[in-house]
Amino acid sequence: MREIIFDTETTGFDPKNGDRLVEIGCIEMVNRVLTGRSYHAYFNPERTMPAEAEAVHGLSDAFLADKPLFAQGAQDFLDFIEDSPMIAHNAAFDFNFIDHELERIGLPKVDRARMVDTVALAKVRHPGAKLSLDALCTRYGIDRSHRTKHGALLDAELLAQVYVELRGGRQIGLELGAETTEIVAEAKVLVRKDRPFRQPRPHAATEAELSLHGEFLKSVDTPLWGE
Repeated sequence: MREIIFDTETTGFDPKNGDRLVEIGCIEMVNRVLTGRSYHAYFNPERTMPAEAEAVHGLSDAFLADKPLFAQGAQDFLDFIEDSPMIAHNAAFDFNFIDHELERIGLPKVDRARMVDTVALAKVRHPGAKLSLDALCTRYGIDRSHRTKHGALLDAELLAQVYVELRGGRQIGLELGAETTEIVAEAKVLVRKDRPFRQPRPHAATEAELSLHGEFLKSVDTPLWGE
């Protein structure tokens, strides 16, 4: 199964208030294993970057000034995601911005039936716990030391690891063919060497227990096993 793990960076919190998309990062997974394919793009938001947003992702007006408009990269983005499920952390936020940008250029929105929210998955798996991407990386032992600021592609890469854990655990092995992707999972058996050996306990019924069981069976009226 093909899935797209993605993240966005924006100028703010709400496209209805004039905020715009400035970065998209997408990672392709097949059967919950990274294939090595990705999509990444920066976009000129056609507005100034608020200082609060720049402090989060580090994308300045000067950096984005020569980047293409979303309209120029939209088709490449759509070609990459195809019709695959799309996984994001607090996914409704990212979908809102993508939908807004697509509507601005007259393209249909992405079907929300494709949306998978890792925050919702984490709430079920870890009720009451902190659910930020940083907190989940810490819980699962995922190295994020290189994450000094938010970045769409970097966060998508971290989220891909978190997503696999939320779905049940890491894939151990990966082998990529030239034309097709083959996934090879190797099983690992963990053995605690510090535990003392214990002889297995006998579980066979004693003669007394068998006798009591026989008397009980005789007391059952019209037993099903007698038909």
